[in-house]
Amino acid sequence: MAKAIAFHEYGGADVLRPIDIEVPAPGPGQVRVAVRTIGVNPLDHKVRSGVMTEVFPVTFPAVSGYELAGVVESLGEGVSGFAPGDAVFGAVMGGGYAEQVLVPAVMLSHKPDSLGWEEAAAIPVAAETSERALNVLGVRPGETLLVHGAAGGVGTVLLQFARARGITVVGTASEANHDHLRELGAIPVTYGEGLAERVRAAVPGGVDRVLDVAGQGGVLPLSIELTGRADRVLTIADFEGAEKYGILATGGSDTEFHHQPAYTAALALHEAGTLRLPLHRVFPLAEAAQAQRVSEHGHLRGKIVLTV
Repeated sequence: MAKAIAFHEYGGADVLRPIDIEVPAPGPGQVRVAVRTIGVNPLDHKVRSGVMTEVFPVTFPAVSGYELAGVVESLGEGVSGFAPGDAVFGAVMGGGYAEQVLVPAVMLSHKPDSLGWEEAAAIPVAAETSERALNVLGVRPGETLLVHGAAGGVGTVLLQFARARGITVVGTASEANHDHLRELGAIPVTYGEGLAERVRAAVPGGVDRVLDVAGQGGVLPLSIELTGRADRVLTIADFEGAEKYGILATGGSDTEFHHQPAYTAALALHEAGTLRLPLHRVFPLAEAAQAQRVSEHGHLRGKIVLTV
C-alpha cells in the first residue's frame, strides 16, 4: 500500500484527505515510480473544485497531481530506455499526489544528477504546456509575444522557451514580480486598467501574438485589439472566453502532446546553465491542501512543489 492525498467529493481544499492506495504492477508501456517530489498546478484545484468536470471527469476517490519526479521501481512490458533505480521526472494524467505512481514511459525523462528533485518536478507540465502553446500559436523568431500571467510556474518556463527561440517577450505581472521577469529576459508590464497603453509604450513596434496563461478577466478582447486578429491570440486558461471571442485555445484535453521535445528543450537550457526554475513554496505531501490554497490564491512567483 502507498499513502496518497485524495478527494471523495468536489469542493474546497478541505475535501483533500490522506488515504491508502494499492499501486499495481506496471502494465504495458508503464513505469512504476517511487515519488520524491510533485508539482502543484492550477489544474489541481480546478479539477478538485468540480469546475472542470466536462474536460477532466474523475472517479472518486480521486488523487490529484499531474507531474512528479522520483526513482524507477519497475517496468511494464515493452518499456525500454529505463531501469530500476533511474532518477526520472515526468507527467501523469492524474494520481500524482502519492508515494508510488504508474507513469506512461512516453511522458518520462531521465533526471540529471545536477537537477534538484524539487526543480525536476517543476518541469513536466510547464515545459509541455509551453512547447505546445508556442507551436499552436505559431510564434516565429523575431516576433513579439505578449504573455498574460507571466510570473507563475508555466509563465516562467514559457518565457525561457520563447527567448531561446529568438522571440521578444512582454510579460504581465504585478510590479513586485517585474525584476523576476527582467531576469528571465522579458519586458514587464503591470496588468489591470490601462494595460493596452502600457504595452504599446513598452513595445512601440506592436505585438504580433498574445498568449493568456492565467485566464485573467478582460484580457482577451484587449489582446485581439493589440494584434488585430483573433487567430493570433491563444489561451490555455479561459476556454469560455476562447469560444466567446473566437480565439485559439489549447488544454489538457488535447490529443497531441509535446512532452519529449519539451523535456529536451528544458534539459538543453539546464545543461547550458540558463534554466531558471524558481520555487514559490515547498510543502510536505501531508500539507497538500494548504499548497492548493496557496496555488488557488494566485500571484505566484515560480512553482509550488510537494515533497514525499
